[in-house]
Formats: sequence, C-alpha cells, structure tokens
Amino acid sequence: MAEIHRIYLDQMFRLDVAEELRNQGYDVVRASETGHARADDRQILERSINEDRVLVTLDEDFGDWAVLPLKEHPGVVRIKTNPTTSKNILDILLPFLRHYKVGQFKNHLVILSSKRAKWIRTT
Repeated sequence: MAEIHRIYLDQMFRLDVAEELRNQGYDVVRASETGHARADDRQILERSINEDRVLVTLDEDFGDWAVLPLKEHPGVVRIKTNPTTSKNILDILLPFLRHYKVGQFKNHLVILSSKRAKWIRTT
C-alpha cells in the first residue's frame, strides 16, 4: 500500500481546500483546526515539523531566509497563484502532489505556480 502525503495547511486556506484534498485521499490538517488560526509563521512551521507534515502555504515569508530560516523539515510548498481562489489552488496543487512520493519534499521549499515548480534545497 502506498504511503499518503501528510499535509499541514497554513491558516489562509479555506475549508473546501482541505475537504477536497481529503476526498482525494490525503491526510490533511488545517492550522485553524489545531488552534493556530492566528499563529505566527514559526509556530505554523514548528507544528508541521512536530507532526511530520508537509506545510502548504501562500505566505511569501517561507523562502525569505532572513525572516524565517528553514532547517530540517518535512517540506514546504508555497503556492503562487492569482487570484488565490480555492479552485486555482487545487488546480495547481493536486496534479503536483500526485506526481511526487512521500519523502521527496523533505528539506525542500517548493515554489509552485501554474507554470513551474521551483525546488530549493534548504539544508
């Protein structure tokens, strides 16, 4: 049986994004479901690391090493889309997740848009 992606959605994602990911078979937790609806980026990242979940975010601070340095982590996927509708997010994220196996994101920041996925090793 194939492993499924464990995902931690940052606080800006709507419930319908989490529900669709769950419907597609992903193990998803939203920051707002864990009491982190207003948490800062460090707390969000720490939670994703502690739960061994890939963090999915829209936040540009992830990737700005001066603001939030990344060390050992299960992976961070930063989605870039405009407008940031649930449909646009899912249209980019779902095909991307299907293409990669669990573990491939470890210690990587992936900046994901409709045109490309830029992989940055963070350790």
